[in-house]
Amino acid sequence: PETGLPFLPGCAIKDPTKTSFHRCQTMDFKNGYAFFRLPREGVGGDTLFANQLSQDELDDLCTKGATLTYGQVKRPAPSRFTPAFVAYDKKVLKFDAYFMEEVSISAEEHYRIRQVCIYYYLEDDSMCIIEPKVKNSGLIQGKLMRRHRVPKNVHGDYYHWKDLNVGMDLTIYGRTYRLVNCDSFTKVFLESQGIVVNPPEELVSDPYTEQRQTPVQKRIMPTGPDPFRQFLAYDTKVLRFYAIWDDTNCAFGDHHPCIIHYFLADDTVEVREVHKRNDGRDPFPVLMRRQRLPKIFVDKNKNFPSCVLEITDHEVQEWYSPKDFAIGKTVTLLGRTFFIYDCDKFTQDFYRDKYGITDFQPVDVNKKPLEKVTQVIPPYNGFGIPEDSLQNCLSLFPKPPRKDIIKMLENNLKVLRYQVALESPVPADKNRRFILSYFLADDTISIYEPPVRNSGITGGKYLRRTKVTKPGSTPENPIYYEPSDFTIGSTIEVFGHRFIITDADEYVLNYLERNAESFPAATVQSIRDHFLPRKVVVETTSSGFPKKELDDLIVEVQKELKLQEPFNTRQFHEAFHHCDTEGSGFLDKTRFLTLCDRFNVPTSTILLKKLIDYCSCDEDKVNY
Repeated sequence: PETGLPFLPGCAIKDPTKTSFHRCQTMDFKNGYAFFRLPREGVGGDTLFANQLSQDELDDLCTKGATLTYGQVKRPAPSRFTPAFVAYDKKVLKFDAYFMEEVSISAEEHYRIRQVCIYYYLEDDSMCIIEPKVKNSGLIQGKLMRRHRVPKNVHGDYYHWKDLNVGMDLTIYGRTYRLVNCDSFTKVFLESQGIVVNPPEELVSDPYTEQRQTPVQKRIMPTGPDPFRQFLAYDTKVLRFYAIWDDTNCAFGDHHPCIIHYFLADDTVEVREVHKRNDGRDPFPVLMRRQRLPKIFVDKNKNFPSCVLEITDHEVQEWYSPKDFAIGKTVTLLGRTFFIYDCDKFTQDFYRDKYGITDFQPVDVNKKPLEKVTQVIPPYNGFGIPEDSLQNCLSLFPKPPRKDIIKMLENNLKVLRYQVALESPVPADKNRRFILSYFLADDTISIYEPPVRNSGITGGKYLRRTKVTKPGSTPENPIYYEPSDFTIGSTIEVFGHRFIITDADEYVLNYLERNAESFPAATVQSIRDHFLPRKVVVETTSSGFPKKELDDLIVEVQKELKLQEPFNTRQFHEAFHHCDTEGSGFLDKTRFLTLCDRFNVPTSTILLKKLIDYCSCDEDKVNY
């Protein structure tokens, strides 16, 4: 300033006599804290001049560049703001560490060294801990701590990358990790941020793992059989036998099919029960677990409580071996008796190669079918119908016999009625008349006696509706009465009582004629012959004869017939049919009178001729 030259390069004048060029101290401590202060003097102790510019001029100098002759200099655009998650994306700090885990349940190790990797993600200051998986380690390895921000203390602070360095202990959630090394990126990043990285340490290994990796001394081969050699030779080779366990001596016992497995690797035996569907047993897979089975025990003191102790080699004289099993042989395994009846192909080959056995014919153990006992039906006791009583012999809970529903629907309310007379040696029963009803729906019969005043016999229901068997039928094969059995003059036996059919309803004749193909011709003709005189009377009445005279004549003939001994009307009708070769229903008067004389018709000849005159269709023909 004294020379008046600008303070620019080339215009400054150096003092050749100046020998001190030290700078003023700007770092200082106050109350134990380091701070920066402005220099009080210049280089070499020169006096510093106070700032003679105003604040506005200082701001212009900060914002504006130098003014040149060709105008204001254009300042470059400020750099774009880059957030942390973009600047540090996929940038992770990796530290190798280990921690010591206490083992209190093992006699071979007291602690365990577990090696881990600690990852610090710069984008969001989160951390995670991963333990490399070791095959067959028996430990739960992998990610020990998920990725998140880890709290540092109880004040709410979190761990930062400035808190991490090699050779330090890091406590996370009560577990202390020792950081022993880091990768090259981590080392470069920390040094770029002014952090001095400590030298790496040696990673401590697990003592128990080192003990396991030491070579094992060679085992001295025993002089006797080598079980290890047997295991290598016969591993996964099993003899299979098919056997039957006979448990019929116990209550509710049975024959149980089983499979016996003999393991050649260690001479153990296993028994499995074969279950079938719906066999009623619990599906336990193993009947006898795999174990060595004793065959002969050593004599021992009977007072010694050996039932609760395990069996040792000193107590057994001989164990079960493959030579004790064969087809057709019975073996006792732990108190159970098994009969071997077959084996598989591998077992046959083993016995053929080792023992020279060639006979492997299986034994037939299938149960023979029981002989079917013929069911004996007891005799009918007389209560109810035989079909209903038979149900008590066929099932424990009897059901009503099945009915023909189609027949019941087709023949509903269809009843054939007949007039019957009781055939009895008692004189009082000769004049008794009954109504026999045959129900076509279920082939049942009911008998009703119309009450007659002053007869001394109470009428009403004589037989309730039921099926009636024919004489001579058996309870095993009952034969019931059918409509074809009811003809005029036929005898019906109902539970020891004999009835003679004397008359029938006109519905019977109409039903039989409509269904003539279902009934015998003799039955239809019998009913038709019985109703023929009635038709003749109707025709005679309609032809001009006085009905009153015809009725009086019929009454006189009936009185004559009642006074005489009864004769067989059935033979009388058969004779008429035999003489009527054409089947027209008419006979000559001469032949008609001859037949009446031969059968001694109990009536006077005058009444008979008068009745013939009424029933004649012409001079020579009579409608018999």
